[in-house]
Amino acid sequence: MTPRFSGRIALVTGASRGIGRAAAKALAAEGAHVILVARTIGALEEVDDEIQAAGGSATLVPLDLKDFPALDRLGATIFERWGKLDVLLGNAGILGTLTPLVHLNPKTFAECLDVNVTANWRLIRSLDPLLRRSENARALFITSGAAHNFRAYWGAYSTSKAALEAVVLTYAAECADTSVAANLLNPGPLRTRMRQTAMPGEDPASLDPPEAVCPLILELLSSKCTKNGEVVSFKGV
Repeated sequence: MTPRFSGRIALVTGASRGIGRAAAKALAAEGAHVILVARTIGALEEVDDEIQAAGGSATLVPLDLKDFPALDRLGATIFERWGKLDVLLGNAGILGTLTPLVHLNPKTFAECLDVNVTANWRLIRSLDPLLRRSENARALFITSGAAHNFRAYWGAYSTSKAALEAVVLTYAAECADTSVAANLLNPGPLRTRMRQTAMPGEDPASLDPPEAVCPLILELLSSKCTKNGEVVSFKGV
C-alpha cells in the first residue's frame, strides 16, 4: 500500500521537540519529505537522524520564527527547490510568562505575539502561493483551550492563541473555494516541556506523550480530509 503522504512536501515548525518532533517523524514514516524548522541545529540533526534511520527523508532549516524576513525568504527557497508545498504544520509556540497582566513585561508580551501569531501569519503569507500550487494542500495550526478558557496569569498566552485562531479561521474562509484547507488543533495536556513549565507540580507520567496525538494530526493533514475552518480537539478536551 502506498503511504498516505508519499510524494508530498511537508513543513513543520517547532520540529526539534514535543508535538512538532513527533509529528515530523510520523509524516516522514508515511512517505512525506519533511522540512524541519526550529532554532537549534543540533536538535534538528537528531530528528533528521531518527527520520533517516526509519527510512524517511528531511531537509533541515535552522530558523528563528521571529526573523520575519527569513520567513519571507523561506517561501522563495521552497519554490526554487520543489515548486509547491503540500502540508504546513504550524506547531511552534511559546508560553510567555505566567504573571498578572499588570506585571507582564511588555517585551515578553510582544514576543508571545510575535511567535504565536505574527510568525504564523507571515508563514501563511509566504507559503500560500506554494500551497495553492499543490493538489489538496492542508494547513494545520496548534492552538489551546486557553484561547477560550481565560484564567488568571495566562494573559499573554491566551491572547496569542485567541489571535492565532482568528488568523487561521479567516485564512480558511479565504480558502473556501480553493484546494487549500486550514484548521486548528487543540491537543490538550500532553507530556511536553511547555506543559511541564506551566504545571511544574504535575506528574508527567499522568499525561499522554506527544506521539498520542499524531494519528489525528495525520488525519487532519491528509489530502482526503474535508474539514476547513474548524477547531478540532484531541479526545474532546
